[in-house]
Amino acid sequence: MSLREKPILLLVDDSPMMHRLLSAKLKDESLEIVAAFSAAEGHELAGSHQPALILVDIMMPEMNGLEFLRKLKSDPRTMQIPVIVLSATTKIEDKVAAFEIGAMDFVPKPFELLELRARIDSALRITRLMRLLEQRARIDGLTGLWNRAYFDERLAAELSAVERKEQPLALAMCDLDHFKRLNDSFGHSAGDMVLQSFAALLNQELRGYDVACRYGGEEFAVIMPGTTVEEGVIACERVRRVLEVKAWPRFPDIHATGSFGVTGVGLAGSTEPAAWIEAADRALYAAKSGGRNRVLAYDPATMHEGDPKKTVGTIPPAAGAAAVTEERRRKAG
Repeated sequence: MSLREKPILLLVDDSPMMHRLLSAKLKDESLEIVAAFSAAEGHELAGSHQPALILVDIMMPEMNGLEFLRKLKSDPRTMQIPVIVLSATTKIEDKVAAFEIGAMDFVPKPFELLELRARIDSALRITRLMRLLEQRARIDGLTGLWNRAYFDERLAAELSAVERKEQPLALAMCDLDHFKRLNDSFGHSAGDMVLQSFAALLNQELRGYDVACRYGGEEFAVIMPGTTVEEGVIACERVRRVLEVKAWPRFPDIHATGSFGVTGVGLAGSTEPAAWIEAADRALYAAKSGGRNRVLAYDPATMHEGDPKKTVGTIPPAAGAAAVTEERRRKAG
């Protein structure tokens, strides 16, 4: 759920009357209410809709509320969704069991609507804050793009999806050319401005579901799901051209350009994230060693490690990728 979207409340209860009651009483709240009349249906909807909050009744046929909660908390797709348990039973054992399994709150029936509304508001507020904190921990403070930690996590997830669904994926590594010289000549405020502007350019020129990240320093990474390497090259070329002609009113003498390496495979066909990053790095280094300000796709035939005859220009790509890695270590230090 986006922080700006209307939160979804999933109500899991076998009683149509309870659905009508809560839908009527909560209609003025800023909520989208989704109804499930069985625990099995509730689990399916929880996975597909990713609600901000679930209300579930304990007393249901076939699978009761506690069994539903246990299934919910054992499923990676739904284990983080907060749950408020509703129950007509007064057994302390049920309340203790609900909390032990992972319920956020327990509301006995019959309940006061005012109290239930307050508990729902409290649960949604806590959920929003937790998601905001989680999101901010994955955002780069200077550029507003996703950070390296999120990139590592997302690339691993996308590569797993590639294996399952056999869909294309493109990965681009981008480096702003001569950035140290730019910083030395115009100052760090100018360097920061260029980094922020390039991040905004990535968001502007790429698709909404592409994942632009700040990899570190002046280096960026873009994950492009459902994209062939040829399409990835076209997207990066579009970004490169806009950056190349961009004017900088505060610093008219700045001329910023970028080099891009794009891959649609990992080294030796591997689906390990490190193999994909290494492949994109080799293409990036080839772009930089070929004169910078260009986009190159990784070519296993010409960027093959261990064969000195297969080079880009006169520089072995394997050595080039190692040089990129060494340059990152130097910047981090």
